[in-house]
Amino acid sequence: MSTPANENGLFTEGPEKFSGKVNSIPLSDVDSTRPGETSLGDLVSNATSQISTLVRSEIELAKTEIAGEVKKGAIGGGLFAVAGVIALYSSFFFFFFLAELLDLWLDRWAAFLIVFLLMLVIAAVAALIGWNRFKKIQKPKATIDSVSEMKNLVPGKAQKKIGARNEHGLYT
Repeated sequence: MSTPANENGLFTEGPEKFSGKVNSIPLSDVDSTRPGETSLGDLVSNATSQISTLVRSEIELAKTEIAGEVKKGAIGGGLFAVAGVIALYSSFFFFFFLAELLDLWLDRWAAFLIVFLLMLVIAAVAALIGWNRFKKIQKPKATIDSVSEMKNLVPGKAQKKIGARNEHGLYT
């Protein structure tokens, strides 16, 4: 049984707002029936339902992990924006004031050069802080580990190493 797409074209159900929380993966017990009592159609239906639930749960786990990393990226991007704003806008207004102030003690060209270099240092420090925030972004480790474990759930997908290459087959 398939789930109809919602008005956004998505095939997921639930609230529009994302809560960022995964409690459990609600799968039914695969050994709840006795051999020979369940029809092939019921078995396929149960397997399809469980795979669908598992995939949805993996998507929710990925959303939860990625939400934190996106926040780190947004903070780093915001700091890059701050660096740009400081480099551009403050240089227009503060530049002339400080240069004229320094002109009281130095030659005019030296006063303007000092102010220009000061603004570049401020922009570089903000960019460095933003870069360090971006470097802290991590891949969703739990999702990757969980998805890599899914290959163990599918029967008949065992690996057999032959020579220098891996062969995957239904009956290997």
